[in-house]
Amino acid sequence: MSCKTKTTAINADDKPALTPKLRFPEFRDTAGWEETQLQKIARPVTDRAVTGDGDNVLSLSGEYGLVLQSDYFGKKVAGDSAERYIKLVRNDFVYNDRTTKASVYGTIKRLSKYDGGIVSPIYKCFRFDGGEAPEFWEWYFEAGAHESQLGSLVNEGARAGRFNISISQFLSTSAWHPKEPEQQKIAECLNSVDELIAAQARKLDALKTHKKGLMQQLFPREGETQPRLRFPEFQNAGEWEEVRLGNIASVLTDRAGTKQCTLMSVTSGVGLISQQEKFGRIIAGNQQKTYFLIGRDDFAYNKSRTKAYPQGYIARYTKDEPAAVPNSIFNCFRTNQAKVFPVFLEYLFASNIHGTWLKDHITVGARVHGSLNVSNDDLLCVPIPMPSGVATLAEQHHIADCLTSLDDLITAETQKLAALKTHKKGLMQQLFPYLAKE
Repeated sequence: MSCKTKTTAINADDKPALTPKLRFPEFRDTAGWEETQLQKIARPVTDRAVTGDGDNVLSLSGEYGLVLQSDYFGKKVAGDSAERYIKLVRNDFVYNDRTTKASVYGTIKRLSKYDGGIVSPIYKCFRFDGGEAPEFWEWYFEAGAHESQLGSLVNEGARAGRFNISISQFLSTSAWHPKEPEQQKIAECLNSVDELIAAQARKLDALKTHKKGLMQQLFPREGETQPRLRFPEFQNAGEWEEVRLGNIASVLTDRAGTKQCTLMSVTSGVGLISQQEKFGRIIAGNQQKTYFLIGRDDFAYNKSRTKAYPQGYIARYTKDEPAAVPNSIFNCFRTNQAKVFPVFLEYLFASNIHGTWLKDHITVGARVHGSLNVSNDDLLCVPIPMPSGVATLAEQHHIADCLTSLDDLITAETQKLAALKTHKKGLMQQLFPYLAKE
């Protein structure tokens, strides 16, 4: 590709045109993009479903596009009557004018996964004429190139979250587009970037799955006294032992008082995070002085239920500056580092080692908001499997180092995925000229 500054151009027939900032070399000397009403290059789809179409009901997902209800929900949710449903074929488009957080003016998707299907009449459906590349238009809408046009149709805001834009109103809007060969080239370019993103996402998922399986091998399973996988130097080190958390840790009771410290919260999958970062503000109010004071390698237990951690989540504080967490929500404790390596214990908690015991022993006291009534005494009774003998700390360090190196790799690959998504976003902004930004 070669970059070319976006400018307003004039075609031979004196129609105004736009040139994108980024253009393929073979098109850099061709005319700019022309403005056209969609109704001149696309038409409504009004074909109705017939007998037998009821098994191919499609739903519109902002993330996954047009998907079969039977695949997406595991069942058909449209009901038995589908005669009013609109019948689509591959490359047809569907517009849902319902506003969402991700799509302020609604969602537009192309039917690309199936040869056909039917959708609810609440959707607005249209089909491009020959001479237009459907994949280009899919990217055009995803890039947000049409949002200013849709915004011009919305004067009084959405009612019940829906703009009630008719298909004729939608097709009366204008779009800027090049000739089909350039459309195809743009679509191929963005498709290739999407393939890279998908490949990177699969790589990341594989690493996360590998880590999960590795943790299951490195820690003993319930009822077993040794892990399935052990480092060579510890294969003859004997069985692991089970100790109570109270034998290797003590409860924290010091208050923050007037000390300057970062106010924290505990979030599943994120760990200890500052209130400012999580909520965008400090939520302590006048209660800060009652918060528990914690330091590096201390732990905090959030008793709130989540899908991944139905018995609550335990996180380690990893920074050097002092911090504090609410005493009414979290149980806080500090380990005896002569007996246990904090990072090793962190991975044990991440494997939900505490969940099984708490599930079996904490049977009452769950509050309406989903927080378990777990006392410090309850928590300190949680059994912790640990290597035994003189090499206990050495084996703990080996396990922690192994999993930390894998986490570092996962972090690096996550950053690569984020960089690819950022590159794609910037690429789309340069490939599609916006009249509103001229």
